[in-house]
Amino acid sequence: MSIGEAIQKEIIVAMKARSEHRLTTLRMVKSALKSKEIDKREPLTEAEETQILTTLIKQRRESVESFTKGDRPELAAKEAEEILMIEGFLPQAASEEEVLAVVQGGIAHLAEGGTKPGPKDMGPAMRVIQQRLLASNLRADGRMVSEMVKRELAK
Repeated sequence: MSIGEAIQKEIIVAMKARSEHRLTTLRMVKSALKSKEIDKREPLTEAEETQILTTLIKQRRESVESFTKGDRPELAAKEAEEILMIEGFLPQAASEEEVLAVVQGGIAHLAEGGTKPGPKDMGPAMRVIQQRLLASNLRADGRMVSEMVKRELAK
């Protein structure tokens, strides 16, 4: 079952349970998926759906940070609840060990060209590693991946 289908089923459950906050959050997610599908003019792939949900979570995290700085804890709590709801539809996040293995594999792939990649090769390394994460269907926080790549390239 795709993420879109799972969200549709959860919308029905939320309607029956009269869970207003959950219903509006799910509808917002479904709307974001549908909008991207319309822009693309063909059904979304699993990776694209995951990417959209990841973007929504990132937006919510930024909102939580802003609301916390602005001394609005009730709004920050609402956004944090939405993050948890959206994360429920994503594949399980990869552990640090799994991400580290992908990072080291990606850097080793770049090193096959003859020269050992250094800190200046951060961009190409991140592109290769992000592709490998998508291909292996792993989900990882971009900030954590970036820090690991920096550490590995500095060695």
